[in-house]
Amino acid sequence: MEAIARARYLRIAPKKMQIVADEVRGKPVAAALQLLQFSNQKAARLVAKVLKAAVASAEENEQMGDVDDLTISKIQVDGGPALRRFMARAMGRAYRIKKRTSHLMVVVSDGSDQG
Repeated sequence: MEAIARARYLRIAPKKMQIVADEVRGKPVAAALQLLQFSNQKAARLVAKVLKAAVASAEENEQMGDVDDLTISKIQVDGGPALRRFMARAMGRAYRIKKRTSHLMVVVSDGSDQG
């Protein structure tokens, strides 16, 4: 069985979040949380929060096996809408800044639905 958790409109660029997501993809939940706890990046805190939500969702589901056996079966980072801001530049010009957002989806699985 699987449990899914999503976070949308996170104020971090998808490229930055993808780096952290690649580190924990396919790992057991306990090892991933350990890795995220000691990571020095903002994205690590956001991924850990969504991962804990997915584990809590798995605990609520009676059909799931032991929570200690969960692994991250899928983690997906998508780009959200960009906030457009303007910064003053030389000679009265304006420069557009795109503040990007991300959507994050974490799927944890106990491996029983394989095959």
